[in-house]
Amino acid sequence: MTQLEHQTALIVGVGQGLSAALARLFSTQGFRIALASRDTAKLESLCKETGAIAIDCDVADANQVAQLFEQVDKRLPPLDVVVYNPSARSRGPFVELLPADVERALMVTALGGFLVGQQAARRMLPRRFGAVLYTGASASVKGYAQSAPFAMAKFALRGLVQSMARELAPQGIHVAHFVIDGAIRPPGQGKSTERPDAMLDPDAIAASYLHVLRQPRSAWTWEIELRPWTEKF
Repeated sequence: MTQLEHQTALIVGVGQGLSAALARLFSTQGFRIALASRDTAKLESLCKETGAIAIDCDVADANQVAQLFEQVDKRLPPLDVVVYNPSARSRGPFVELLPADVERALMVTALGGFLVGQQAARRMLPRRFGAVLYTGASASVKGYAQSAPFAMAKFALRGLVQSMARELAPQGIHVAHFVIDGAIRPPGQGKSTERPDAMLDPDAIAASYLHVLRQPRSAWTWEIELRPWTEKF
């Protein structure tokens, strides 16, 4: 059977780093693109560059997530790729962490991942085709000192993806988790002359997302780790 091609992508949690790199790469591949962020004003130039539409959304709010997908339904062809990038974190000694900050980390990273994934799956299952890709971190598999909220949220997100992958893969939906182990080089910052490979190149990460997206169904992966060779693990 000929493998279908992905044509429409929603990238959630868009800034100027990895999400922007994904938008640019997807646009070169002919994708129609929607970008979701709590502040879409910052995406004006990226939208002009990629032909994307931008939609405001707080991923921790179920009603806003539902409205986001309704807007995508109205303005773009049927959705077959969703990338989930948002996360929230609060650092500090464990005994000094504020419950409200911990709750926010869980709501944005984990609950938001569930809300977006559920809306995506509802649209993809009737066609038995699509992909939902989640951005994780080294904190997804290793809890660091003074970073409990981030570890809690990323561990929860990884568990969500694992469960989704087992349930939805037999129904044609590719669900995958990307463990980003290391710092991503900020936009406009060149390589360090002393340690040129010390940071992850967002364009290189985006290329790995596209590779996973285009895997034949007979050889899907549910998780991939990406790190500079200089990063200890």
